[in-house]
Amino acid sequence: MKEIRIAKSAGFCFGVRRSVEMAEKLLEEKGSACSLGPIIHNEDVVRSFSERGLRIAGSTEEIRSGEQVMIRAHGVAPEIYQRLEDRGAIITDATCPKVKIIHRIVSEAAEEGRFVIIIGMKKHPEVEAICGWCGEHVVLENPAETALWVEENPDLYDKMITIVVQTTQTSSNFTECCEFIKKRCTNLRISDTICLATSTRQEEAKQLSSECDAMVVIGGKHSANSLHLAEICSLACPNVQFIERSDELDLDKLRDADIVGITAGASTPAWIIKEVRNKMSDEIKVEESAVEKEQSFDEMLEETLKPIYNGDKVCGVVVAITGTEVSIDLGTKYSGFIPTTEFTEDGTKIEDAVKVGDTVEAIVVRVNDVEGTAQLSKKRLDAVKVWDTVEQAVESGEVIEGVVTETNKGGVVVSYKGVRVFVPASQTDLPREADLSELVKKTVRLKLTEVNKARKRVVGSIRRVAQAERRAATEAIWNEIEIGKKYHGTVKSLTSYGAFVDIGGIDGMVHVSELSWNRIHQPSEVVSVGDEIDVYVINFDREKHKISLGYKDPNANPWSVFTSKYAVGDVASVTVVKLMDFGAFATVVPGVDGLIHISQIANRRIEKPGDVLTVGDVVEAKITAIDEEKHKVSLSIRALSAPAPAAPVEEVEDEDDGEDAMVYSLSESGEATGEAPAEVEE
Repeated sequence: MKEIRIAKSAGFCFGVRRSVEMAEKLLEEKGSACSLGPIIHNEDVVRSFSERGLRIAGSTEEIRSGEQVMIRAHGVAPEIYQRLEDRGAIITDATCPKVKIIHRIVSEAAEEGRFVIIIGMKKHPEVEAICGWCGEHVVLENPAETALWVEENPDLYDKMITIVVQTTQTSSNFTECCEFIKKRCTNLRISDTICLATSTRQEEAKQLSSECDAMVVIGGKHSANSLHLAEICSLACPNVQFIERSDELDLDKLRDADIVGITAGASTPAWIIKEVRNKMSDEIKVEESAVEKEQSFDEMLEETLKPIYNGDKVCGVVVAITGTEVSIDLGTKYSGFIPTTEFTEDGTKIEDAVKVGDTVEAIVVRVNDVEGTAQLSKKRLDAVKVWDTVEQAVESGEVIEGVVTETNKGGVVVSYKGVRVFVPASQTDLPREADLSELVKKTVRLKLTEVNKARKRVVGSIRRVAQAERRAATEAIWNEIEIGKKYHGTVKSLTSYGAFVDIGGIDGMVHVSELSWNRIHQPSEVVSVGDEIDVYVINFDREKHKISLGYKDPNANPWSVFTSKYAVGDVASVTVVKLMDFGAFATVVPGVDGLIHISQIANRRIEKPGDVLTVGDVVEAKITAIDEEKHKVSLSIRALSAPAPAAPVEEVEDEDDGEDAMVYSLSESGEATGEAPAEVEE
């Protein structure tokens, strides 16, 4: 053997280490105590504690009145607590915090009337304890058993089901079981409650066994997690020894192996791992590199025993999430937790804010040495980081973004990463008479101008950023402006003669005549303040900083549409829009009206256009003339009518009836060539 490799996570998990330390402290203070079941699945540790005064009770009936009783890391059902209290026992609860999380999950499920599925070993004390916290439930050990149960229970489709898993189970077993349940159930809540230390230990064992010629797995014969480690190693390495202590090690099976790996279950103390390693090192030559690795392993074991203190900055991995807290594995003897409210204060859902496996940094708020827990705060650490960011922003003058949360006397408050920034009214970039509340809930860009960390006071300016951006935008526009260039702008104000449009830091004017091809009286008939419109440059004066804009589409010019569609002599369906004494105006295409002279309305003499036509009538008319210069059109209905029969000739008395007569002449096409009224003399 040339090299020994030891898994980094081999040995006590923090839950077991915590219970062992609690037992030692209890014996130091009381001299003797009772453990409800073996404190851990390791005979050497149990024997050592027994010699020091920790006796083992198999049930609550064996507990003496008033005795000091320790509940081991596996936990117990609620009824056990009650029985112990009834017997007057003084309880020291060493239940692993990760196991307590499962108790909380299934208790909440029971309150909601949810059916609980536990993936784990039926006779394992941890699973038996979990069952006591459930309502209706079932324990399933493997995929085959799960598949059979699903098949025998066809009414699962809409059933409310919560799934948890024993902390020492393998991820593959849990995943496969869940897959069977997912196929049949739609109302599921799945909580991956496998201890991260267990998952890490199993992944390391899988990797290490694939790299080694032989593997030694150290753990109790009744330890579920140790048994799983041996199974995992056997899949990748044919030479695996599963032992409880060094005297069980068969060195003959290791002599031909160049690389030997060592891993250990969660109930294996560091001294047993060292004994096994030393026995291998003493009898088989190991290279110096292996010795260095052994030393680093010692350091690693020592690191996990270090205490933590209030105010420490720590880093850990999320191992479980409940409705009230996020559990963090810190890699020490303490189990960390952060209230879920720290992740959901801004309305974010907990599942969107953090996930199992995420790495989280936080500050230690409170340490409970008795329970082995540490309350953490991510929010406080984030606040510390934000203040550093705020100070850097003031020094650098960088532009930041925040949301206006409220108005107060003299200005507004902007929230920047949880820090309140006061912006005076004069620095909001609003007119003096403007209502500051219009900024509330809006995202703004600003510069921080003053910070006092001790007083938690920060002052900022929106105006500085807005002015700088306007200057930059104005300069950019004048550098690239040209006639015909298009812009997307916002209508800023309206006057009687046009609309002023912000095209990105500078205003241009759209004259009322350029707003529409149709006749309008006020710009408000077409646009409103705040409208976003597309405009184009008609003209500009760089020296006077004036820009004339157009809004109506040149391609939609009604006259162009008309001339492209009609010519003199064409017949069109026209709509009568106005009646005058001398004729009627009718729309040929939207925006182009033609005149039907009174003489061209009918094939007979009429007194007024209203005798034949009404506004809104649609009639067929012939285009008799087009004036390209003045954009005028002459129409004739008469040209399309059959000639009227000749009227009988009557003598006209030579007398003055006192009325004016209309004198006009017609061309061959029927176009009127004269419209002037004349006096008829006697």
